[in-house]
Amino acid sequence: MSDIGNPGRAAQGAAAGLSWEEIVRDHSARVFRLAYRLTGDRHDAEDLTQDVFVRVFRSLDRYEPGNFEGWLHRITTNLFLDSARRKQRIRMDAMGDDDGHLAGSVEAQPERGFEHGNLDLDVRRALDALPPDYRAAVVLCDIEGLSYEEIAVTLGVKLGTVRSRIHRARSQLRASLAHRRPTLEGAQAPAASGDAGLESAAHLWTAS
Repeated sequence: MSDIGNPGRAAQGAAAGLSWEEIVRDHSARVFRLAYRLTGDRHDAEDLTQDVFVRVFRSLDRYEPGNFEGWLHRITTNLFLDSARRKQRIRMDAMGDDDGHLAGSVEAQPERGFEHGNLDLDVRRALDALPPDYRAAVVLCDIEGLSYEEIAVTLGVKLGTVRSRIHRARSQLRASLAHRRPTLEGAQAPAASGDAGLESAAHLWTAS
C-alpha cells in the first residue's frame, strides 16, 4: 500500500512532485472526460479510466518530465484504440451471425444515448460508426481542442495522416447526421453537462 501511496514520489517530478493520490485526484476527471468522449459509454469510460491509471502507475518510473497531460492523452487514446479494435473485430463477427438482432438491441435502449452529459443518441451512433483511428482523431480535435500537431504526437502518426483522418471523419459524421441537422441546430444545449466541446462539435458536424 505504501508503494501505491508514493510510487517513487511520482517518478521524481513526474507531475510536479505530486504523490500518487494527488495525481489521481488532479487528473482523474480529465481522463474520464476524454475516455467518455472516446467511448460514448459511461461504464466503458470508467473501465478505460481505471486502465489508464494502472498503466500510469506501472510506467511512472519510465516517465520523462515534460507534458504530463499530453502523456495522459497518449495513454488514454492508445488504450481506447486497442480496446476499440478488439471490440470492432468481435462486433463484425457478431454482425455476420445476427445483424438484425444487433440493430434491434440498439433501438431498444435509447436512454443510453443520454448518459453523462446528454450525449445525443444519433451523435453517439455516428461516432461509433467511425473507424477507431478516425474517431480518436476527430474527438481529440473537435471536442478536446488539440491542435493537429498535438494530435500527431498523441497518436504517433504524421501530420498529413491526422489531417486526412479528421477530414474523412467529419465527412462521415456530416453524412450520418444530415437527417438531424434542423433538430440539432435548434436544440438547447444540455444544462450543466460540462461538455461544451461536444455540443460545439455536434454543430460543426451538422453544418452545411
